Amino acid sequence: MTAPGAPVGFREGEKRPVNMSNAWKEARALAWSHRTQLLIGLALVLINSAAAMVLPWSTGTLIDKAIGQHRPDMLKLIALAVAGATIVQALSSYALTQVMSVAAQRAITDMRKRVQAHVMRLPISFFDASQTGVLISRIMNDAEGIRNLVGTGIVQLVGSSITGVFALGVLFYLNWRVTSTFLVLLLLFGVVMSVAFKKLRPLFRERGAITAEVTGRLAQALGGVRIVKTYVAERREQVTFAKGAHRIFRNIAASLNGISLLSAFSTLIVGAVSVLLIMIAGRDVMANRMTVGDLFKYVAFVGLLVAPVFQISNIGTQITEALAGLDRIWEVRQLATEDEEDKHRGVLPEARGDVVFEHVSFEYKPGVTVIDDVSFHAPAGSTTALVGSSGSGKSTLISLIMAFNRPKSGRILIDGRELNSLRLREYRAHLGVVLQDNFLFDGTIAENIAFSKPGATVDEIKEAARIAHCDEFVRGFEKGYDTIVGERGIKLSGGQRQRVAIARALLAKPRILILDEATSSLDSESEAMIQDGLQSLRRSRTTFVIAHRLSTIRSADQILVIENGEIVERGTHAELFAKNGRYRELHDRQYKFEHERFINPGEDFTPVPKPPAIPKPSVASAREP
Repeated sequence: MTAPGAPVGFREGEKRPVNMSNAWKEARALAWSHRTQLLIGLALVLINSAAAMVLPWSTGTLIDKAIGQHRPDMLKLIALAVAGATIVQALSSYALTQVMSVAAQRAITDMRKRVQAHVMRLPISFFDASQTGVLISRIMNDAEGIRNLVGTGIVQLVGSSITGVFALGVLFYLNWRVTSTFLVLLLLFGVVMSVAFKKLRPLFRERGAITAEVTGRLAQALGGVRIVKTYVAERREQVTFAKGAHRIFRNIAASLNGISLLSAFSTLIVGAVSVLLIMIAGRDVMANRMTVGDLFKYVAFVGLLVAPVFQISNIGTQITEALAGLDRIWEVRQLATEDEEDKHRGVLPEARGDVVFEHVSFEYKPGVTVIDDVSFHAPAGSTTALVGSSGSGKSTLISLIMAFNRPKSGRILIDGRELNSLRLREYRAHLGVVLQDNFLFDGTIAENIAFSKPGATVDEIKEAARIAHCDEFVRGFEKGYDTIVGERGIKLSGGQRQRVAIARALLAKPRILILDEATSSLDSESEAMIQDGLQSLRRSRTTFVIAHRLSTIRSADQILVIENGEIVERGTHAELFAKNGRYRELHDRQYKFEHERFINPGEDFTPVPKPPAIPKPSVASAREP
């Protein structure tokens, strides 16, 4: 399996030949897990096939005996036999569809659930290296082909093969000379099918990759439609999608070309058989080596043999496509999840939140150091602020604390235990985060706040919202906490989204709280309100704060100034201000900005609060004014 920390992912346009060995492993496991339904289906197919033999077999009896010997008493028996066989065929076909179709849908659902669960437990490095559209295709589209394996496809393939073998035996019994020549044609057809499937298989796999690529790009364009419209890029996205759609078309056209050629060759085979029947079987009837009834019976069994051959051709194409999807699924499921390493790690039932970095270094790419020999101690219940220029390594440091990435060297201790030795599920249960990208789900405000604590009561949700000052804008919505926020929270303003994210972190009651630019989308008035709630929240929790507004971190127990992945200064606000170093430089630069922006800057460069907004009688939308 691929190591969890390896940045292996799935990207658009990647091509890899189908590994049939891997695909068959998945197919065998799938078939075994649904063996009961498959056995029932096989039994129904055999019953159906046996009933299908009655009509062609009765044809010869009808012509040679009932009609040829003028025996009207046999007509009733033959008619009853055909009627009974037809009823059995109808009932078995209905039962087969019910049993196998339901089994196929259940298998598709189970496979999607397993793949989604597996993908969600893969490490962050995998998602950093993968594209969302490709992953969605792996989860949703690749499982669709299972219906041709667990559904009627593979059962019909087996049933058709059995029917074909039986029909071939009858044909040899009726006229071995015609059948021998016919068998040569069938073997030739089999060779052509094998070559055709070998050519078609890569096309089916490539189609899945192209579809994933086009779907992914379409999802990005729809999700970023405001950017698209802002830069008048509708035409460009239209061209991009059209190119992708045409790639899918060309792939399908190529596969249809192969399938149609196979179908045309099948037609030639049928024509050749007809010529054989006319030339050889016709002469045998004239020479009294065959009866007229035997000739009709032979023709009927030829149809009974040719139909399964065509069916095998169509089902074979479908199964080939299904195996290509299973190969892609196998590729996903072979990636090691975070749970793989958690099996060998210890539990963390409770946490105080004492965090220690000891000579920690990290790099995303070999040879490019992002964090270089960082050491610090964040005692339980303390607040540590991280400041520095953009790209200095602050967010990477936070990702190491959240165990999204692992140090290249050094170690991180949580309550005296190495983070690498703790189970991630249990450790992360003690984390609360408010990141720069305040992602909200397309649901209600209450559902988004309660995401960090499933089953939270309404009172708990409202209390967290009160501390985060969400209730102040929620009260203005007609549906209150049941207001739908839209995809990614688009119906809320940036400040509103940020406050909902803060409330979500508060509700989790974490021992370690991470605030990555938690107030970046707030104006000074809103920020001042939230600071009170965050101040009380930080007293009992170990807090890490990233903030460009230095006024928001004055109360931090320690401030780490990070540049180029190294801690260049550390201390309290007063200590660092007195040093007249990098922190003072950042401070003065921001002071100058605030001085130019506000009318009344003071020594502490606190902005002049905005005048209170005049309340409106109603709120027409969920956007903050």
